[in-house]
Amino acid sequence: MPADLAVIGLGPFGLPLAQAAVAAGIPTIGYRTGPEAGSLSPAELRRMLSGGFRAATNPAELGRVRTAVICAPTPRDADGGLDLSQLETAARTLAGHLRPHTTVILESPVYPGATEEFLRPLLEETSGLRAGRDFHLAYSPSRVDPGSRAFNPANTPKVIGGLTPACTESAAAFYGRLTDKVVRARGLREAETVQLLETNFRHVNIALVNEMAVLCHDLGVDLWDVVRCAETKPFGFEAFRPGPGVGGHSVPLDRTGHPGSPLRLVELAQQVNSRMPRYVVQRAAALLNEHGKSARGARVLLLGVTYKPDLADQQNTPAREIAIRLMELGAAVSYNDPHVPSWSVLDRPVPRADSLYEAAADADLTILLQQHRTYDLQGLSVKAQLLLDTRGATPTGAAHRL
Repeated sequence: MPADLAVIGLGPFGLPLAQAAVAAGIPTIGYRTGPEAGSLSPAELRRMLSGGFRAATNPAELGRVRTAVICAPTPRDADGGLDLSQLETAARTLAGHLRPHTTVILESPVYPGATEEFLRPLLEETSGLRAGRDFHLAYSPSRVDPGSRAFNPANTPKVIGGLTPACTESAAAFYGRLTDKVVRARGLREAETVQLLETNFRHVNIALVNEMAVLCHDLGVDLWDVVRCAETKPFGFEAFRPGPGVGGHSVPLDRTGHPGSPLRLVELAQQVNSRMPRYVVQRAAALLNEHGKSARGARVLLLGVTYKPDLADQQNTPAREIAIRLMELGAAVSYNDPHVPSWSVLDRPVPRADSLYEAAADADLTILLQQHRTYDLQGLSVKAQLLLDTRGATPTGAAHRL
């Protein structure tokens, strides 16, 4: 066999898996499912290629591996559910070349039941093979923390649930080559629901602290000091911090894929978090007004337009809606981001400020949306005419905080 592993989908879920596999010495091929692909630095790409990674363009190569992991993106569709079109394409492509004894693992975010009800029939109908008898089928939620220096595939436990116990063990044997700890779920649905719980947990808790941010501003309370004190409690509390909105690739689901079973708390959390860009713009307009300026004609500088610090990824970044709303108010918007050389909103290029200090000094209002490590926030708070910090990253008293 030319490779032990095929990673199908080289986006935010598949590319980190391929990197981890190559680092673990597993011969790996990657197969793209669509135009989306993750980003690698030149050094990272060289390491992968020297480690034996190869991008496959011939789908027949998918039939010559021991393990195939499907990592196709499943973004939100127009109705708020998951768009499984890329997953379907990936499954049909793999099924056309699937061989007996292959272990097929799904890592794409899906609703509980999708592996068995959606993926399994696609694989079986095209291949003529039967899951659990002729090939192994399992689900493992992707646990990627992009840009993290603390967590990586080796020290992040991997949850696995198979169609049969043998399927679980086959998947566990594969992931045991990548991670220090494998956690076996009872089955496919339990493993899928782990992903649902983990994603929704993040969004619900962010929504709570976002609501607290609005409340504390109205009360004149320093929320950031509240969180600092609360996180000293050694039990029953996990610190989350507010922000201008929630971005990223993991979509919160208020429905489990079955009619009549909505998660009401998740639905409410989505409403709260989706309002945050509008709230940031309201705060911006109020700050300008308090300093004798109107939003119309104001020069507004946005700092950090990615969804996460120190990354170039703009998936679902709240910066886009914030820029649109400011433009609708008549503001002249510019941006600075060391990871984004060019940026367009509504098909119009947004002016890029290369000199951060000069741009902040010239802007009527600077809004910190993402705290990249390269930003000198102490110096920025001195240079900026007016600074709104949506991340609580500036020194206390140096800026207006969300």
